Amino acid sequence: MSFEGVDYFDIDGMLSDEERQVRDMVRRWVDENVMPIIDEHYVEHEFPSQLVPEMAELGFYGANLPQEYGCAGLNNVAYGLIMQELERGDSGIRSFASVQGALVMYPIYEFGSEEQRREWLPKLASGEAIGCFGLTEPDFGSNPGGMRTRARKDGDEWVINGTKMWITNGSMADVAVIWAKTGEGDDPDDIRGFIVETDREGYTGKDQEGKLSLLASDTSEIALQDVRVPEENLLPESDGLVSALKCLTQARYGIAWGACGAAMACYREAVDYAGERTQFDDEPIAGTQLQQTRLAEMLTDITRAQLLAYRLGRLKDEGTMRPQQVSMAKRNNVDMACECAREARRLLGANGILVEYQSMRHMANLESVYTYEGTHDIHGLILGQDITGIPAY
Repeated sequence: MSFEGVDYFDIDGMLSDEERQVRDMVRRWVDENVMPIIDEHYVEHEFPSQLVPEMAELGFYGANLPQEYGCAGLNNVAYGLIMQELERGDSGIRSFASVQGALVMYPIYEFGSEEQRREWLPKLASGEAIGCFGLTEPDFGSNPGGMRTRARKDGDEWVINGTKMWITNGSMADVAVIWAKTGEGDDPDDIRGFIVETDREGYTGKDQEGKLSLLASDTSEIALQDVRVPEENLLPESDGLVSALKCLTQARYGIAWGACGAAMACYREAVDYAGERTQFDDEPIAGTQLQQTRLAEMLTDITRAQLLAYRLGRLKDEGTMRPQQVSMAKRNNVDMACECAREARRLLGANGILVEYQSMRHMANLESVYTYEGTHDIHGLILGQDITGIPAY
């Protein structure tokens, strides 16, 4: 599938040679390795685990973390372009890489000891180990500070009890970054992060059944019953809920780029289909005012989101990016992608519900992306507080 015309404002011209090379490499890989198989895996409700070592070999995991830990050491724009291209293939593929890097490797790098970094980051970067991130609980999503998972000190060990829900990679992970309250009350400042190997006694992960979205992704529930970990498994620099939220900021940044990729795929499919599909008088539907306007709206919205993601990446590389800016980009870009997927599906007519076309798959996936890593409305409240100085939640 050609992506000519999806870069209407020549963002390509603002990229460095390395950034373009990374983007083109991932684009080719997705075209050659994801697109031929993703429909089958989506229908079968299974993650294409055979791609895990290939993504590791190409440096997709924790790509913006330092090379000394086995990572690619790329800048954040290049990292964002990786997320864009992976989600152009499928949200489940991007989610896997995003969780591995932004939600498992990042907290170990940012809040872990040097020993923890040396032990885990090379394993995770190489795909030798798969990780998951345990914050959300069955009753606490938008309010993670209300979590019930507890970790109590017992000699030189921590004993963890609790349940985590909607955990990407949860049933296939070798290691989990688990967030738990270490105090007796409900103070969010008592929340700490722990490295928990999933083969420890009392740890179980099971697939979430009944999903209608992210079908090619491992989504699980984690239960921890008297799981014991040594003191050295505590992330020593984790300090309250703010530490967990910093991890979410990293993941949301990648989502802002990934949503652009999903929208680009839907738009390009709609353009190609409109040029081939004929109706009255054997004329292509691309020649109708209705479809031209639909395509113009899609391209305008994608371009706006691309510019937002690009500028956010430059701010992140400069060290001036604010979490509220990430909230705006995640909120806008995912909402945009949802609308593009719906419009593409509608343009395809009845064919739009077939698995051989990708727009409805993206449409279903994006409904989950709209909700996870902070719902659309929660990000609106984050922005509202930043604008007014008054918290409304």
